[in-house]
Amino acid sequence: MSYEIKKFYLQRKVKVFKFLLENFNIQMKEAQRWIDKGRVSFNGVTINQKSIEIIGEVFVAVFTPTSIGLKPIFENKEFAVFDKPSGILVHPTNRDTKYSLTHEAKYLYGKDANIVHRIDKETSGLVVVSKNKKAEKEIKWLFENREIKKGYIALVKGEINKELFIDEPIMKNREFSQIKVKVQIMEQGKLAQTIIKPIEYYKETNQTLVEAIPLTGRQHQIRVHLFHVKHSIVGDPIYGVSYENADLYLNGKLDMKKRINITGAKRLMLHANWIEFTYKNRFKLFSPYQKISL
Repeated sequence: MSYEIKKFYLQRKVKVFKFLLENFNIQMKEAQRWIDKGRVSFNGVTINQKSIEIIGEVFVAVFTPTSIGLKPIFENKEFAVFDKPSGILVHPTNRDTKYSLTHEAKYLYGKDANIVHRIDKETSGLVVVSKNKKAEKEIKWLFENREIKKGYIALVKGEINKELFIDEPIMKNREFSQIKVKVQIMEQGKLAQTIIKPIEYYKETNQTLVEAIPLTGRQHQIRVHLFHVKHSIVGDPIYGVSYENADLYLNGKLDMKKRINITGAKRLMLHANWIEFTYKNRFKLFSPYQKISL
């Protein structure tokens, strides 16, 4: 399970933030986040203010990392790199999430370990995990300042026979309840640029294996850009299918047989293939695969 409910009995009044700091070895910012998330309660009431005094029975929902034995493909003192399988979340979405890469990171390296960037649940491939707060801050800065380069491989519909440079702004969809896509190409959106390089065309299935190099880091950027140029990624149940089918998928009602029939695969055929950056005067390149298999 993701969270374990721990019970305490306090014989004297104490402010809730002080109780958390003393019993869980966390900083004030983290204590406030626990309170904001409703993870502390006493006398059957969820606490929402850090200065409230508590006494008697107190219950705290504590994140408990679990492991499935996933190991990094590289690690040093500051960070590790995992080859995340398709179907695993990077971060837990709620308290009911049984497992995510965050669970594995904290199980292996402790509570200060964290994921420093995201890839989609169905996207497989390389994810960087910091082992401490200092490394997390520094590596996130590299991402934010575009000092980290990444390359993906994807299997797409149709033939691509030349390099493409897709320069189309992306905006989060504010009508998600009606239109089942998370982001859209919009003139008023944020800068988004992707290079697409064809690797191999498969005539029998009319599909092309491509390398996708995002020059910016927008949510679903590669997926929506390829959909925009009419080369949706094989297996994509959101971009390139009807709104009705996207709605079925997002609500967990799209059965696998129908998904394969309308998208061409049981998973999103997108893989984070390589990543390179300079950190503390060291240059690293990770490239475990050259192709993804059906």
